[in-house]
Amino acid sequence: MNTDTILPLSLDNLSFRIDGKKLINNLSHRFNAGSKTIILGPNGAGKSLLLRLCHGLLEPTSGSVAWHADPAHKQAMVFQRPVMLRRSVAANVDYALSLKGLDPRTRAIRTGKVLERTGLAHLAHHQARVLSFGEQQKLALARAWALKPQVLFLDEPTASLDPAATHAIEDVIKAIDGSGTRIIMTTHDLAQAKRLADDVLFIHRGELLESAPAESFFTRPNDPQARAFLEGQLLWWNNPETGTEMQ
Repeated sequence: MNTDTILPLSLDNLSFRIDGKKLINNLSHRFNAGSKTIILGPNGAGKSLLLRLCHGLLEPTSGSVAWHADPAHKQAMVFQRPVMLRRSVAANVDYALSLKGLDPRTRAIRTGKVLERTGLAHLAHHQARVLSFGEQQKLALARAWALKPQVLFLDEPTASLDPAATHAIEDVIKAIDGSGTRIIMTTHDLAQAKRLADDVLFIHRGELLESAPAESFFTRPNDPQARAFLEGQLLWWNNPETGTEMQ
């Protein structure tokens, strides 16, 4: 096994509770190198929580998140609504690289390349916070890509974007994948999942109900909840602790 890689990422009986309510429930999975994984499920299924647990932003209540090697500085995450620093587009990328201790010349070269590859070079000296939301999401991807992570977690990166902006973001995601970064991404957009996924995890009520190659998942899912989701049915979570319903 390549000792330089942080993969595989192994989740073992992973659970997460808030106020006694189990939001991730005994979830086990192994992320190996190579493919693009799309995590699907209805709103409230636990998709974003799962990414945050994998990324290390949250500590599991029980179970474990284990990397093959120390993931520090080798994995990154882009959020649904990324934070833009009060500085230029180029300076946003440069600052992220400076935290890794890279010298100014290396930072400048890497910043220029990643802005060119994401179509943001012409905006390099614009203030990041005045960009459109789609451009800000591109910048967030560029900032992460510049770090050359082995694994990149993406949490609903095209939520609320129009079709043109969504297409542009998907092109960047494909380019990042093509550069060798392992993509693990959440979405509730079935069409997007079909365009991007190599394999699919389907979760509902915080449980992993199905893991399959994309082609077989979309043509013949085994889990009845997954079939209902693909058919456009609303999946409701009846919470026995509160008596409330969650989609």
